[in-house]
Amino acid sequence: MSSHHDHQKGLLLTAIGGMTLTVDIPLIRLAHGEAWTILLLRTGTTFLAGLVIWAVWRSLSDRAPQLVPGRAGLAVATLYGLGSIAFITAVYNTSTADLVFILAFTTMFSALLSWLFLKERPRPLTLAALALMIVGVAIIVGDSIGNGYLFGDVMALCSALCVACAITISRASGKDMGFTSLIGVVLPFTVAAFMVSRTGFQVDAPWWIIFNGAVIMPISFFCLANGPKYISGPEVAMFYLLETVLAPVWVWMIFSETPSRNSLIGGAILIVTLVGHSLWQLHEGRKRRATLAVSHPV
Repeated sequence: MSSHHDHQKGLLLTAIGGMTLTVDIPLIRLAHGEAWTILLLRTGTTFLAGLVIWAVWRSLSDRAPQLVPGRAGLAVATLYGLGSIAFITAVYNTSTADLVFILAFTTMFSALLSWLFLKERPRPLTLAALALMIVGVAIIVGDSIGNGYLFGDVMALCSALCVACAITISRASGKDMGFTSLIGVVLPFTVAAFMVSRTGFQVDAPWWIIFNGAVIMPISFFCLANGPKYISGPEVAMFYLLETVLAPVWVWMIFSETPSRNSLIGGAILIVTLVGHSLWQLHEGRKRRATLAVSHPV
């Protein structure tokens, strides 16, 4: 009964985190600001919110996790920080559809890095899924060469790679990195503060980005970081796909930004591949648990 309850709790947490994350890019766009100003406000409010949540947690319990656990935590925080800079740069230099489709590649980057550094050899079906996703990204990036989106697409790939590296180091260390991604915003905040001091503070509707940093980011990061405690990796990955599917819909509804044909084709390949791969992993996980239950009856 407890196991079933934990699974439901994990699904609810991750669903809240995934749905909350879908409004991140629309809120950034609604603020109508210069990239460095947006990055300054988004990271500054996220950092403050993270510190407040951690301080309250620590005052109520002695089991509050470390903000940055050791050298591994420092590396993870730095990677999340670099990923944040690349992400905001991509928001301003490519379409929303291209950005979220390419960010979906994070899952496969993680599988590749686990193979290279953690010696977790992927199964043939995972390698086939990786090859299909490379084709999907190639279609999106190839379409961007002639329309000026190539730099933004490359930044989106850099952001996905940084997050995948952070996930790999987190898994290798075995430490609780729940707050590390929130503290990692110190790096982009410092860079943004320096740039804003030179370019000036430029934003038309700051309340959108303040709401994004102070509420949306902490909720989504906290829920998605805690989901893996209760449910499997493939199930968590499925909820991350909510942003890939819904963010372009919100942007289309608010800003009338329609994705290109090749972007939709490449994105469809990515989504179908990821959903199919996640469902296969879930099926394999259930088979393994059933086998263990038969071989080790209570």
